[in-house]
Amino acid sequence: MFIGYARVSTDDQNLNLQRDALLSAGCTKIYEDRLSGVKVARPGLQQALSVARSGDVLVIWRLDRLGRSLKDLIQTMETLEERGIELHSLSESITTTTSGGRLIFHLFGALAEFERNLIKERTSAGLKAARARGRKGGRPKALEPNKRKLAVKLYKEGQHTISEICQMMGISKPTLYSYVAEASLT
Repeated sequence: MFIGYARVSTDDQNLNLQRDALLSAGCTKIYEDRLSGVKVARPGLQQALSVARSGDVLVIWRLDRLGRSLKDLIQTMETLEERGIELHSLSESITTTTSGGRLIFHLFGALAEFERNLIKERTSAGLKAARARGRKGGRPKALEPNKRKLAVKLYKEGQHTISEICQMMGISKPTLYSYVAEASLT
């Protein structure tokens, strides 16, 4: 069975072009979303995937309708492959029902993995360079060292409630607890 999926990013956009192309391709059911591809939750796509069975073909107008990023597209493809569902993209004339189409998707997957590895390497090198210059990552402390010591002292004395200490110091409970934990390590 051919199952169609169409998506537009905003309510202002029209699904007619995609709908017509999917009907011409022989789709018996068409599921739609009117939201950005960045959103993880796409109810129309989830419905299409819940209806699709092994041997069915999910038909889309263009690859970018299925996912905004290559990573997202590859993840969706892996899900389809695991369930035995084929994919056909009309505009790009790519179909996983052929060995050539599967090859193209595996090449996309290899390129996506390569891209992720490059990003990891660049990020790691950037963090290493920043540390070498004395920069530490993370959010700056809310209080200066002497005020942190005072907050811990008030906590240990036990004369004030946690809420009172936090209100006096202008910090949250988790922040106070992190200062107490930090002081116990030194």
